[in-house]
Amino acid sequence: MPDWTRLQKALSVEAESGFNNLEGHRQRFSEFLCESLQAPPPSLPHFDQERWQVLAYDFSRYGDLSFAERQHLVADTRRFLHQTRKTLEVKTSPSQGQATVGDGSSAAGSPAGRKPKQTKTKNLVAGARSVYRSSGTPLDQALTYLKGIGPKNSERLAKLGLYTVRDMLYYYPRDHIDYARQVKIRDLEAGETVTVVATVKRCNCFSSPRNKKLTIFELNLSDSSGALKVSRFYAGTRFSNRGWQERQKRLYPKGSVVAASGLVKQGKYGITLEDPDIEVLESAEGAIDSMVVGRVVPVYPLTEGVGADLVRRAVVAALPAAVEIRDPLPAALREQYGLIQLPVAIAHIHFPANAEELSTARRRLIFDEFFYLQLG
Repeated sequence: MPDWTRLQKALSVEAESGFNNLEGHRQRFSEFLCESLQAPPPSLPHFDQERWQVLAYDFSRYGDLSFAERQHLVADTRRFLHQTRKTLEVKTSPSQGQATVGDGSSAAGSPAGRKPKQTKTKNLVAGARSVYRSSGTPLDQALTYLKGIGPKNSERLAKLGLYTVRDMLYYYPRDHIDYARQVKIRDLEAGETVTVVATVKRCNCFSSPRNKKLTIFELNLSDSSGALKVSRFYAGTRFSNRGWQERQKRLYPKGSVVAASGLVKQGKYGITLEDPDIEVLESAEGAIDSMVVGRVVPVYPLTEGVGADLVRRAVVAALPAAVEIRDPLPAALREQYGLIQLPVAIAHIHFPANAEELSTARRRLIFDEFFYLQLG
């Protein structure tokens, strides 16, 4: 078996150093990769053995590639090795019961939940082939090719184990925050998450007199029912730059209409929204286009270096491919139990328009989970 850790470490260091074909103690990065990929593991499918050798050839001419081509090659190789390792580990792990991967045998006698694990295992084999940009399958397209993602962001998402569009669609939120309910300022109650649509009366952005590295952003708002002051705080020297502060003030001119979403909090200076998300609208009746403001917001599991905004952007870019998901439940069964279609459920679990859509999406996905456990 290949030295997976050493290979991934070499690829990671090359990416961090700017794709300069680093020189190690014995050989250059490209020479090490070319040599390591010469002989694919014999247990790999023929298709993946060919891909392994193609990568070896690509690294033999690494010095002639452009910066962007090097980025793509390193990112694709990291994904391919990760998926291949998972595939080989699954194939070599002890089987349970009578069922084996892809052998079509019965799952009788296997423990509860065995059927979903078989399906996941088969997907791993397919996932090892997803590195081709021209695979023709939107669900197996690498994230690096999604609009607005690219190699750098796909490297970050890989920290969460997300490599393909399919991975992104099935990366369900761990929670949701409901900002979809719009209220008047006078109706704000501490502890609720709401959205307020109001007019800007004054905007200010300045460095704290007590801490020059802390920037304070203040917005005075009003609607027909009352007035509200909201604040945001930015820590760091780059925010204390006067030019940055002036740009923030120009984003919210006096008289403009904004939608502000957040947790209502009672402070010593009155009621406010804690660390609100804000969007400028065309008018008081204007549509809210934000992924956060004025809607039910998905909250995803994260890790260091991977922000919520990036995960949400990647999900939005991946959502059009949800139509490619085949719903295994017959229409009659869905109708009998009042279930929505699987592609719709996946779309709504990520970005529901309201609490009702979220509830129906959860119901369908929970039904699937227990249904497959029962089949197992």
